[in-house]
Amino acid sequence: MTSSPPDPQHSQSHGHSHSHSHSHSHGPAVPVSRHLRRVIAAVLIPFATAVVVGLLVLWPGSAPGHERTGVGFDRQTEEATVTRVDKVDCKEVNAAQVPPTGDTSTPQGREAVKARQGECGKAEIKVTSGKNAGRVFTEIVQPDASRQLKQGQEVVVAFAPDAPRELQYAVIDVDRTIPMALLAGIFALSVVLVGRMRGVMALIALIASFAVLTLFILPAILEGSNPLIVAVVGSSAIMLIALYTCHGLTARTSVAVLGTLVSLMLIGLLGSVFIGWAVLSGNTDDNTGLIHGLYPNIDMSGLLLASIIIGSLGVLDDVTVTQTSAVWELRQADPDMGPKELYRAGIRIGRDHIASVVNTLVLAYAGAALPLLLLFSIAQSSVGTVANSEVVAAEIVRTLVGSIGLVASVPVTTALAALVVSADRPAGRPAGSPAAAVAGAGAGGSTGFSAGFSAGAEGGARQGGRTGLGGKGRRRKK
Repeated sequence: MTSSPPDPQHSQSHGHSHSHSHSHSHGPAVPVSRHLRRVIAAVLIPFATAVVVGLLVLWPGSAPGHERTGVGFDRQTEEATVTRVDKVDCKEVNAAQVPPTGDTSTPQGREAVKARQGECGKAEIKVTSGKNAGRVFTEIVQPDASRQLKQGQEVVVAFAPDAPRELQYAVIDVDRTIPMALLAGIFALSVVLVGRMRGVMALIALIASFAVLTLFILPAILEGSNPLIVAVVGSSAIMLIALYTCHGLTARTSVAVLGTLVSLMLIGLLGSVFIGWAVLSGNTDDNTGLIHGLYPNIDMSGLLLASIIIGSLGVLDDVTVTQTSAVWELRQADPDMGPKELYRAGIRIGRDHIASVVNTLVLAYAGAALPLLLLFSIAQSSVGTVANSEVVAAEIVRTLVGSIGLVASVPVTTALAALVVSADRPAGRPAGSPAAAVAGAGAGGSTGFSAGFSAGAEGGARQGGRTGLGGKGRRRKK
């Protein structure tokens, strides 16, 4: 024999790998054994069924009606356009009155004096929506107002039907529909251009998440359902929809779902304990006070816990998917790695992820509460006083409980992924055999094929005395 025919297993493996990489463009994923698929299904199918049942049982008919208070967001609003703006002396339009006592030493007195100086804006505004469309009213804008009006500007006006005719309308905000819609379009386009089909699926999952939030979670809480139960059911639905839509119905995604579920349970438990221990009512600002006034049956502390769970979900998805993907890729790079080695390598990646994610979460909450922190700084309050106030303590509990859940998700998800992916070794086949190379190719695409076939070739050389090219072996045969 002067030559050896091509290895049919090699050709078959290469062809299978090629077709696999094209049919699953979202990336290779090592499948698990049938037994483990059944175990995962035995856990997730009842969980998904319970979520569906929870959605059906708690699904709200409609939010209970109430009489508008005209306070904050609870106002009737309409659209309007600024048709004209004239400059007038503030004294002529009586922009502000000095206190009756004549005391200008107080901040209110000094502001009143300042408001009477300079030129004010006298804006004519035309209502463009509602039953009073076409009505024109006048509004005075002081020179130091944070929001100045200009001709042609689209605005939002509040309508108070019980007020005198000349006081029924007032500008409360600017109409930002066009810039916000344009920004959303740029975001969607960027996601699709970079993420391709995966980006499209991510946008679909995002729309579905907002649908669950606006159609189920918010109305169910307003209807009087327990905020914690609603948050758990709604968050679970969002998690299942988002993860499986973006990453496919695979064992790898199922492991990420399990890791996220365990972490959410931990966050819910810790949040419930510390919200009760710290006696946090959840009623900390004008908005929560208005909600409690309109719907006194809502459990505000439960609403705080629900917000912690929902707020942590997005970052949890990122951590768990990253950890499962890391373990799967490590397994494909070295099929001989056992569960302990996979866990140790995956947890090293997770430590870097923990450091960045926790810092991100803390800074996100700090950025949202920056005006409040500035007020405490102006008041020269001590750190202990600031931390002890309920409005700050609620944010501290929110941040720390969410961070603990994120930290716990790394070892939990890594351990689950290592155990699941390690169980994929075919029974009765050594790790270095050519048959294992074929299995590796079928399991992981071109990457799994390369690693598996290299190991198989080396094993064949040791067993049969031939190299991958077969040169020396052929000479000895002659």
